[in-house]
Amino acid sequence: MPFSSLSNPEFLITSLIVVASPGTGALVTLAAGLSSGARAALIAAFGCTLGIVPHMLAAITGLAALLHTSALAFDAVKYAGVAYLLYMAWMSLKEHGPLTIDATSPPRSAREIVVHAVLVNLLNPKLSIFFLAFLPQFIARDAPHPTPLMLELSLVFMAITFGVFAVYGVFAAAVRDRVLSRPPVLRWMRRGFAAAFVGLGAKLAFVQR
Repeated sequence: MPFSSLSNPEFLITSLIVVASPGTGALVTLAAGLSSGARAALIAAFGCTLGIVPHMLAAITGLAALLHTSALAFDAVKYAGVAYLLYMAWMSLKEHGPLTIDATSPPRSAREIVVHAVLVNLLNPKLSIFFLAFLPQFIARDAPHPTPLMLELSLVFMAITFGVFAVYGVFAAAVRDRVLSRPPVLRWMRRGFAAAFVGLGAKLAFVQR
């Protein structure tokens, strides 16, 4: 197994597929781009990427094993995540919620966007278990120093996450003006985002360890 993850195409391709798959992080970044523009989208992409750090550290230190073995700990984090996704669905439907797309409305602060994006990933226990199961597949069993390798793989995964989400968000920001000029489209987009958050919440609710 090569030391550098950059020389491991299998890891890079698998990571790209995982990150590019529709999920809460991509949805939050798209929403930020549509509601507040490219800058907000990039901040949201950064926040979603930052939300990976606790799961990465949990996997590296072995704390993810607790979520895997303790039904109570896993369910506590899982249902907190479900509740937050349902809250996001409700806020998406509100006229002055986070999906307010109005050229005259004040932009959300960077801190607010980052906190919102971090919570989305932080309250998903499957991310910790994903890192625990995913990263070791790309590390040789006889590797003398597996921890630095896991850290390197995690950082590359985070870089891919930021890059993909940034593309999603900037694209959404590029079509923002068209949405502003079409109120019926905006209403249906709010409903679409709300339905997507409800669907992701339901999916998370039925996840098992």
